[in-house]
Amino acid sequence: QGPTVTDFDLHVALLPVAGKADMGGGLIWRARDAQNYYITRANPLEQNIRFYRVVKGVRYKLANFDHIISVDTWHTFRVAARGNHFQVIFDGQTVFEVQDETFQSGQIGLWTKADAVTFFDDLRLSVVK
Repeated sequence: QGPTVTDFDLHVALLPVAGKADMGGGLIWRARDAQNYYITRANPLEQNIRFYRVVKGVRYKLANFDHIISVDTWHTFRVAARGNHFQVIFDGQTVFEVQDETFQSGQIGLWTKADAVTFFDDLRLSVVK
């Protein structure tokens, strides 16, 4: 029930703590509902960062970046969205530059999966006019 946004900078700090089936977390944006959105997530179990488009509940991988992700360490995620262009920055390093036109606007959110225990802090949204 938050604002619907198009162009923005989105930031969060996350601390992956535990999980056997899955671990870590990420950001959701341009969400139309629980079945349609973009997501980027960091998973310490797989040691990667991924960017997905979720349409009708089906996840489509748009990009993958293999990266060491420490557990019990705070990390930062940032997404810059401008039109159909998305820049994803993890711990200050640009990991993705992706273009996709599936969703033009929507809400933002936080994401975890399965038994992941992840803390989030300092969620910030700056809307670009």
